[in-house]
Amino acid sequence: MSNPLELITGQKYRVVKDFFDYDKILHPVGETWTFAGTNFLPYDDGLTLFVTIDKFPKQLSYRFQWRQEEQASIIENFIEFVEPC
Repeated sequence: MSNPLELITGQKYRVVKDFFDYDKILHPVGETWTFAGTNFLPYDDGLTLFVTIDKFPKQLSYRFQWRQEEQASIIENFIEFVEPC
C-alpha cells in the first residue's frame, strides 16, 4: 500500500474541505503543504501522511486511523478534501 490517498509526491496541495486527523488537529480550508509520502501501520490500521510546509524547515506528519469510527471516510475520499495548487 504505497499511496492510498492518491496524492503525487512533491505536489503542493490546498485543503478545500476541513478535516480532523487522528490527533484531533483541525486542517482548515486554505491550509497548504507539499506531499512527501505515507506510511501504513497494519497492526493499528494507522496511516501517516508526511508533508512539508513552507514556513517549517522539517517534515511534519499527520496521523489517521483507517477504521470506520475514526478517519476511514476521510482516507477513502481524501481527494475531496484537497486539491493541487
